[in-house]
Amino acid sequence: MNSLQGDGNSTEIMEDVTKNKQDEKLLRAKKRVDEIKGFYIHLSVYLIINTFILINMGLHNFGNDNDFWSFPTFITPFFWGVGLAFHAMHTFNARPFLGKKWEERMIQKYIEKDKQEAEKYK
Repeated sequence: MNSLQGDGNSTEIMEDVTKNKQDEKLLRAKKRVDEIKGFYIHLSVYLIINTFILINMGLHNFGNDNDFWSFPTFITPFFWGVGLAFHAMHTFNARPFLGKKWEERMIQKYIEKDKQEAEKYK
């Protein structure tokens, strides 16, 4: 008879499961916020350092316009900017290449290919 009435253990288990899920969500949210915060710190450092570099290069090449506007002046901002762009793509889940849509298309392609192969042997 006791099994029909329950002894409260199932309620405690459900509460534990719910609490664990909430804890997992909280940890994922904290991790996400840390990733975004890390990106914005990276962006801030990029802007500050490269502004300093470009101002410094501009002051040293004040009379020579050709020297300032040459590629070597912009090597650091360019390549660091490429790295920053990849950091942004990772942080904000922006994947223009090989993203979710591409995965779905490829999965559907291989499912259709398998169906066609299976039809050959029927």
